[in-house]
Amino acid sequence: MSQHPQTIAPHGGQLVNRVCTPQRRQEYLDRAEELPRVQIDDRAFSDLVLIAIGGFSPLTGFQEEKDYKCVVDDMRLANGLPWAIPITLPVSEEVANSLTEGDTVRLDDPSGRFVGVLELTQKYAADKQREALHVYRTNDEKHPGVAVIYKQGNINLAGPVWLLQRDPHPLFPKYQIDPAETRALFIDKGFKTVVGFQTRNPIHRAHEYIQKCALETVDGLLLNPLVGATKSDDIPAEVRMRCYEIILEHYYPKERVMLAIYPAAMRYAGPREAILHALVRKNYGCTHFIVGRDHAGVGDYYGTYDAQHIFDEFDRDELGITPMKFEHAFYCKRTGGMATAKTSPSLPEDRIHLSGTKVREMLRRGEMPPPEFSRPEVAAELVKAMKQPSEG
Repeated sequence: MSQHPQTIAPHGGQLVNRVCTPQRRQEYLDRAEELPRVQIDDRAFSDLVLIAIGGFSPLTGFQEEKDYKCVVDDMRLANGLPWAIPITLPVSEEVANSLTEGDTVRLDDPSGRFVGVLELTQKYAADKQREALHVYRTNDEKHPGVAVIYKQGNINLAGPVWLLQRDPHPLFPKYQIDPAETRALFIDKGFKTVVGFQTRNPIHRAHEYIQKCALETVDGLLLNPLVGATKSDDIPAEVRMRCYEIILEHYYPKERVMLAIYPAAMRYAGPREAILHALVRKNYGCTHFIVGRDHAGVGDYYGTYDAQHIFDEFDRDELGITPMKFEHAFYCKRTGGMATAKTSPSLPEDRIHLSGTKVREMLRRGEMPPPEFSRPEVAAELVKAMKQPSEG
């Protein structure tokens, strides 16, 4: 793909496209029954999609051992390019033993549908303990990301992949705007600078405040909520997306903001995941990326601003995207508006901010969070959603 002079270069220089042409797809479908098959989970399917659409550029497939080890130990690919999270396809030893390096492997999604192909170049043992300690900074199995590693198979399959076809998202087809499209739209809008925002939580006033502070200094804002697998107690993606639709309708300049889904699974890797999220948004065409308090964190595993400090471990030119670091925002009763400790003289008792846990408890009781925390239209949507009995 040729690079338009108005857009930031993708990570590694070229936007990857591993979505089959109709002809290639038909060739694989014709061989579907004879190919050895591997069923992949939701996270691996999300990774397959992100590789195929260029979100994980420069990756063209699941990582081989040399890249895996370099990423785990040094946050770099074997060629030295920054990359913070291993993107691997773990399987059981039994499944691995049934495959031979050189095989074309059929990949089926969790429902058993043929969705992609792996050109198997390598099988190697995962070092789960090392991966957990380096990537997640803990080997505590209560950490949701570590728990996933320990439940997975012990052997990683590696090699280039192909996605058979890019299907519309079942819930959010209109917001499925992939990196090649976001880049084209930024050019059409004349955006030379774009800030990306990642979230797995419903939008509240503190989010709105830091997004708008960032938007004061750049041309456009890409709201890129994650819609892949999350923890069972996280707010469902469809509720979060409705909240974004509501707040964009009433409180944002439509011509300067784009809402597009990020089809990834959460790893809860804190600082390392902040780097991954920034590099992915660079592939979407963002020049800047918002890093707030405890980005991609969970529990008490990471320091409040560790996800900001990790950016200092890289030269800005090699990351190629500018982090915009924000402190925890709150409603300040003394100044009568949103603020942070950097801009407000207030004492803690002058500040209104609620934890996600506290907000979820309020919503389940049918209570509206205060307007200083959440826009009333958003709060009403959350109350409605959270009061509905959960299924299953």
